[in-house]
Amino acid sequence: MNQDLSILTLLIHASLPVQLVVLLLAGISIASWAAIFRKFFALKRMRALNDEFERDFWSGTSLNELFASAAQNAKLAGPMERIFASGMREYQKLRERHVADAGTLLDGARRAMRASFQRELDVAESNLSFLATVGSVSPYVGLFGTVWGIMHAFTGLAALTQVTLATVAPGIAEALVATAIGLFAAIPAVVGYNRFAREIDKTAIALETFIEEFSNILQRNLSTQPAPASAGR
Repeated sequence: MNQDLSILTLLIHASLPVQLVVLLLAGISIASWAAIFRKFFALKRMRALNDEFERDFWSGTSLNELFASAAQNAKLAGPMERIFASGMREYQKLRERHVADAGTLLDGARRAMRASFQRELDVAESNLSFLATVGSVSPYVGLFGTVWGIMHAFTGLAALTQVTLATVAPGIAEALVATAIGLFAAIPAVVGYNRFAREIDKTAIALETFIEEFSNILQRNLSTQPAPASAGR
């Protein structure tokens, strides 16, 4: 007897728990792919904005001009530009309060930039925990569906006096579909998580390097002129 062992047919004839597991995994897979695409384009845009601001920063434009531009385009700015704006804002506030100590000015700017850096890092890492959860849990959810399907299949075979491969195959196959779909949901999530984690680590290193470089610029300006830093490095 020829039997239709296509995935759709197997799912239609599967037990209700297996069908629910498959529906759950399908929903998780769709949500995972949506998170992967959102994160991919968000990190791509963040990298482009950081590169653009870094070019402007090292082009010789004055710090005050860069700060004015960052303040006007705060919603469209990238993480590096917002970190720069936080440091300059705190630096200028301290100068307006007639704080003359160079160490206090530099420490205030650095603290503001570090706080902004942490906020930017939290935003960049959003949805990564979801991908990690999908990658680690989905195979076990699929395995649960498989175990349940196999138990259901063998329970049905208990009433038969003669068991052949043709009678066992459909039940085992429909149970294994749950594991396959669990892996289908988990593998892209794991690959996406690893790639995005590496990308975020590289971005974090670049932002920390910028904080140190900008701090050095402020320190040089403080040591050469008492007025607020406004011109070149």
